[in-house]
Amino acid sequence: MAADRSADLKALDATLTSIEKVLDVGKLREELVDLEEQAGMPGLWDDQEKAQKITGRMSVVQADLKRIESYRQRLEDLGVLYEMAAEESDEGTADEADTELAALSREIGSFEVRTLLSGEYDERYALVQISPGAGGVDSQDWALMLWRMYYRWAERHDYPLDVLEWQEAEEAGVKSVVFQVKTPYAYGTLAGEHGVHRLVRISPFDNQARRQTSFAAIDVTPVVDTADAVEVDEKEIRVDVFRSSGPGGQGVNTTDSAVRITHLPTGIVVSCQNERSQIQNRAAAMVVLQTKLLEKKREQEAAEMDAIRGGKADNAFGSQIRNYVLHPYQMVKDLRTGVETGNTQGVLDGEIDELVEAAVRWRRTKDEEPAG
Repeated sequence: MAADRSADLKALDATLTSIEKVLDVGKLREELVDLEEQAGMPGLWDDQEKAQKITGRMSVVQADLKRIESYRQRLEDLGVLYEMAAEESDEGTADEADTELAALSREIGSFEVRTLLSGEYDERYALVQISPGAGGVDSQDWALMLWRMYYRWAERHDYPLDVLEWQEAEEAGVKSVVFQVKTPYAYGTLAGEHGVHRLVRISPFDNQARRQTSFAAIDVTPVVDTADAVEVDEKEIRVDVFRSSGPGGQGVNTTDSAVRITHLPTGIVVSCQNERSQIQNRAAAMVVLQTKLLEKKREQEAAEMDAIRGGKADNAFGSQIRNYVLHPYQMVKDLRTGVETGNTQGVLDGEIDELVEAAVRWRRTKDEEPAG
């Protein structure tokens, strides 16, 4: 085996061993046995909240153990493959091994980032809202481009998406999109996307083909859990119904099933039109409202803590976090991490793992900084 490949395999083995220690594989296996016993008990679903927590956690633990075991087996197989290539001087087998080494390195690297997600809400699903900012129709189109970017990213990873709100703009693009990414650790993974995204390009809506700068805000919050749901007084909300629009399939516009809820004390407005019935849309909209209220509560607590510390948070919502330049050159650059790429089309097609993972590492570094 070539010396450089041997070193690569040893480094990968060390990374995987570190992940196994952080996750405590032995403890995970014990936890899985306990969860399976609980899941097999009669009457489990008499308490739906408890049952969902047990089965949800069991799914996460099973997936983690399966990934670790798969990576370990692939690493062992890779060593054998390199040995075969060296013994038989087979360039084809060596090339095959190099391809697998690159793929395994990427996958283990991504999984290592997952081990950094230890925040209180990191394990939750993510609620994402995309809103166009300054820039008129160009920003509305930019908001739609960002939706496609996240949709394709989720599609690459087989993460389920659930669109809760879709407000089409008159000329092009969207006025608002709200969706859930329904996979464990979605919030921790996407929290670094929270902020303002800036696009520079030749406007397709300008007949003089002038350069245009557009902005869109990405708001990422953890999906509310029944255990920490904020109580909402029915007297403090106004519920309006309207006809659905946008994506939704055949018959989506035939009834006034979409629901808009206004929380009167805070002015927060949410809507849902994804479900077929008004009752289902109301229930989904209430989940979004509770999630927004929980986030507002967290922000207030953080502001109070920041006031006690005597400092001001520097990562508040509204800060510009990333530039996407399509003209006069091609570049996507994250302003916090410094990660940049010239593959703008790939990024807009959902190839954002490098940017997302760098943001996770950046968040972890910020969290570990001592309070000022």
